[in-house]
Amino acid sequence: MDEILFKANNIVYKENLTYDNVKIKRGKVNFIVGESGSGKSTFLKLLNHTISPVLGEILYKEKKVEEYDPISLRREVSLVSQDPFLFDESILDNFKTFYSLRQAPMPEEDYIKYITELCFANVPLKQNASTLSGGERQRVYISIFLSLCPKVILLDEPTSALDEKNSYRVMRNIINFCKEKNIDIVIVSHDKGIVEEFCENKIEIVKRR
Repeated sequence: MDEILFKANNIVYKENLTYDNVKIKRGKVNFIVGESGSGKSTFLKLLNHTISPVLGEILYKEKKVEEYDPISLRREVSLVSQDPFLFDESILDNFKTFYSLRQAPMPEEDYIKYITELCFANVPLKQNASTLSGGERQRVYISIFLSLCPKVILLDEPTSALDEKNSYRVMRNIINFCKEKNIDIVIVSHDKGIVEEFCENKIEIVKRR
């Protein structure tokens, strides 16, 4: 029997966003799908308590998310949004800053090179993040959070800025890394091909009319 990582019961967030009996499975590649405006990105924010529902409850490891220390929860359940936030400094210094904020020891530069290449952020580590394209910023941002090896990673449209061929490569790399490191993964994607190829547990969010 599959172990449940998250369970959302009768969630209401604002008037038009509801989530009924949603189950995220441990050890599976979980994909959240649904039409535009159905609240997929909002649901990721609910999972790590970045925002709170008006009604209902979300359980993480059978415990209400609001019962966790918020900072500890967000370190354990890391949300990588579509809008990356990087500091106006080099890619390497961005890693240093994020690790410092997490009070985590900075890894070797070889590891950082490995993780950025894994995410197809193929730019020099000394390059200033402000000079990157939107897609490059997104992939650097993903690589930073992935490198920290949280217990759970929530990815919002991680391949949206890539062509089809590279989308599959990046997605395969990320999933293989997460499986190797025992990181549970929840992905919002509109790419039907990606979902069909990699999904092990599909959650469809239906837009309320």
